[in-house]
Amino acid sequence: MIAGISIYEIFTLTSILFFIGIYGFITRKNLISILISIELLLNASAVNFVVINKYLYPDVLQGVFFSIFIIAVAAAETALAVAIIINLYRQISSVEVKDTEIMKY
Repeated sequence: MIAGISIYEIFTLTSILFFIGIYGFITRKNLISILISIELLLNASAVNFVVINKYLYPDVLQGVFFSIFIIAVAAAETALAVAIIINLYRQISSVEVKDTEIMKY
């Protein structure tokens, strides 16, 4: 147990975060909102790595290293996605998903 919090409570929180991310990814029409939803998904999985590692192997930091790797990949993904979104906005003056279909190649 981590400071009076059970593993079930942490898994409940990360499951809620994960499913909020899935819901946002499916229902949002704005590219920035979709990007934020993907970040929620990645952060929920990173927290799960740390919690599972803490409960199974408290002396080993392998889950923390996985989480740092996930955060680094998420940062690179976010930088690339924001660059693409800025380029789309310059070309079509919108960040809505439906407006990207009319883009000229």
